[in-house]
Formats: sequence, structure tokens, C-alpha cells
Amino acid sequence: MNDWAPIAKEYDPLKAGSIDGTDEEPHDRAIWRAMLARYVPNKGVTGDPHLTLFVARLNLQTTEEKLKEVFSRYGDIRKIRLVRDLVTGFSKGYAFIEYKEERALLKAHRDANRLVIDQHEVFVDFELERTLKGWIPRRLGGGFGGKKESGQLRFGGRDRPFRKPINLPNMKSDFYGEGSAEKRNWSREGTRDWRTRDRDHERSRDKRWPERERSWAWGESERERDSKEERSRGRERKDRER
Repeated sequence: MNDWAPIAKEYDPLKAGSIDGTDEEPHDRAIWRAMLARYVPNKGVTGDPHLTLFVARLNLQTTEEKLKEVFSRYGDIRKIRLVRDLVTGFSKGYAFIEYKEERALLKAHRDANRLVIDQHEVFVDFELERTLKGWIPRRLGGGFGGKKESGQLRFGGRDRPFRKPINLPNMKSDFYGEGSAEKRNWSREGTRDWRTRDRDHERSRDKRWPERERSWAWGESERERDSKEERSRGRERKDRER
């Protein structure tokens, strides 16, 4: 645990599928797929990866010109690559922006994250494909993306860092080792006490309920009793007239 950090320094699909990076077994098929994948970064991508930002969750209508207008305020841009579908030519919603200076890169990384562009809140991070060792993209079961609804959350990235593990050194061995039967018996007795206490409370409440009704009836004022008697007499007269 001494080398634990909230942001992954090396990509491990098994750790990325864990909320704190301590899982020992994969819990979904995507992690298995990423563990078995052998991914080589695209050699056709040019530019300095250490000066490149990854910008995601873009509006599909956002253009390169709009990105240049927004991100040039942080420094001089060398290149913008908006990823598009090869067949349709439509934007896939993410882009890579290469700066000329590291100072501009760090400033954009700090200030541009969660910036609203064309009514969309964008996500900004460093490029990981060529800089993070062992990187597996999401299409192969890796990545740091994912939706809560899919059940395939990924951790260790800027958007969803690892949670600090809770270390309970002897809890597991003590509970399941010697003396475990005694602890389980104690817990069962405790639950019995609560159940019997609840039953006794329910019975006493049932007994008290008629008494409350009688006490409420006895607490009625004379005026209310007189009005009830008058109403009952009026009903009797109407019945006789019929």
C-alpha cells in the first residue's frame, strides 16, 4: 500500500475495474477482455504526446475552429485533431490538442476541465495512449470511462480517481478464525433480544389501544355528548315517520 496513489501511474485493467485499486479478481467480462488484449498505440499519430491534451464529451456539432478559439486562450497551439468517423465524417465527440509549450498545456489542463463548449461540459486530461504504460482503450475493455448504468465503472483517472483503501488488518482473520462461533452466537442472541423486545412492544401497544379509545371517550365534553344524543333522537324520529 506504500505505492498507492489516487491516479494510476501504470495502467492495469484489474485495478481500473476496482474502486480503490485493490481488487484481485475481475468482476466483469470487459476487464477479462482488456487483460487478454494486446494493444499497440497507433503509429500514425504524430506530435509530442507530453504536450498533447485529450478533450472529450464534446458536442457533435463542435468544430476545429471552435476548439482553436477556446483553447488558444491558454497558449499557442501547434495542432488540433478532432476525431471523426471514417465513413460518415461526423465527429466522435473527442479531440487531441497539441501545444507548443508545457506551460500552456498545464494551464489548459488545470482551467479547461469542465468548461462548457456549445452547451456541453467537456472533460480535459493529458493524452494517455502514448504516455501511460500498459494503456488499453475502452473499446477493448479498458479506459477510464464508463457509465454507472452499465456497471463497468473505471477508476484511476482524473475524472474518477481511486478511493483510499480502508485497511482493517486483523478483521477478516479474527472473524472467520478462532472464536468465530462465539461471535456468531453473540450476534444471534443480540438479534433475538431485539426481536423479542419488538414483539413485546407491539403487544403492549395493542393492549393500550382500547384503553386510549376509552380514555378519549371519557374525556369528551358534556356538550359533545348532548349533541350526539340529539342526533341519535333525530334519527329515531325520522325512522318512525317513515
